[in-house]
This record gives sequence, C-alpha cells and structure tokens, in this order.
Amino acid sequence: MSDEKKIIVDEDWKSQVEAEKEALQQETNDNPSSSTTDPPGMPPASFELLLSTLATEAMVAMGQLPHPVTQEASINIPHARYAIDMLEMLQAKTKGNLETGEDQLLTDLLHQLRMLFISADQMAPAPKTE
Repeated sequence: MSDEKKIIVDEDWKSQVEAEKEALQQETNDNPSSSTTDPPGMPPASFELLLSTLATEAMVAMGQLPHPVTQEASINIPHARYAIDMLEMLQAKTKGNLETGEDQLLTDLLHQLRMLFISADQMAPAPKTE
C-alpha cells in the first residue's frame, strides 16, 4: 500500500448548486414584484411613494404635520420651499414620460403644497433683523 491519500472529488454538488441557481432565477422571473434588495416590511419603490415622501417632508416643514422625532409642529420655510422645489424639478424632468395618473397626481400635489406654503409663509414669524 502507498502512503499517499486518495483524493475523492464530489462533482455532484456542482450540479446541485447549478439547479438551485436556475430555480431561484426562474422564481425571480415568475414573480418580478418581489425583490431581494427590498428590506422586509418596506413598500415597493414607486413614483407615487417618492412623491408622497417629498410631500410629507414639505408638510412637516410647513407645520402641517408634527416632526417625526420631536413630535412638535414647527415651521421651517426654507426647508418647505426646498421640498416643493424638488417636486417641481421632478415635474420638469419627467414631463412627457409619466402616465396620466402620475402626471395628474404630481400636478395636484404641487398645487395643494403651494397653497399651504403661502399660508405657512404668512404664519411664520418674521426673520430677525439686526
């Protein structure tokens, strides 16, 4: 007998891994809405969710909703203006590329936020002058 050990290579695991990859790929193709990159419990990314996020940010800045950390309503006009400007930029950059419902949602949302902005701007304390 020789002192060398006999090396046994198990080739079966390669075919098993390949079969699992193909099954996962098929499952992903069959169900495109489920994404492995989305954290659990998070809604799927959408244009409407992006608009809602920016609108909520503007409403918090205008004192319409309490701040999520402090739970207090306060007015921050520059921040509100920035959030509304972001929505206006999205409207300009996506012009002609939105579905009818998305375009109408963005137009209505901007109108409502602009009206709230005028009201919040009038209610905000005047900046201090030195």
